[in-house]
Amino acid sequence: MKNQQTFMQRKEDVTREWHLVDVKGEVLGRIATQIAEKLIGKDKATYTPHTDAGDFVVVINAREVVVTRDKAQKKMYYRHSGFPGGLKQRSFEEMIQKNPEEVIRLAVKNMLPKNRLQGDRMARLKIYAEADHKHTSQLEGK
Repeated sequence: MKNQQTFMQRKEDVTREWHLVDVKGEVLGRIATQIAEKLIGKDKATYTPHTDAGDFVVVINAREVVVTRDKAQKKMYYRHSGFPGGLKQRSFEEMIQKNPEEVIRLAVKNMLPKNRLQGDRMARLKIYAEADHKHTSQLEGK
């Protein structure tokens, strides 16, 4: 039996695909893990931890994502202006009405590893509140 070396993918050998994800009626956390897996590239047989080999993901119908039980009222999103007394908070319901793309973006970002590749992976995530998007030409080859 001859020795086999461990496969390590190089960044020159990466081929990226485009995936369309419709989140209408899907649970936020469950769909965010699937999106993060595609951005990282863990769903591919050629996955290598130190190489950014993930795909592009287009998310549509972000306004229609759901959360379980009573999280729509209880789940809070916080941000701070940096000034004293500058803590702002919004519930999930308010966020879905005002900025549904941000709900998906924050859920996926928190599921990605906190390292140098996180920004590049997030740049490949395209989120739209409604069903229409501008990436039809990339998705036609599927």
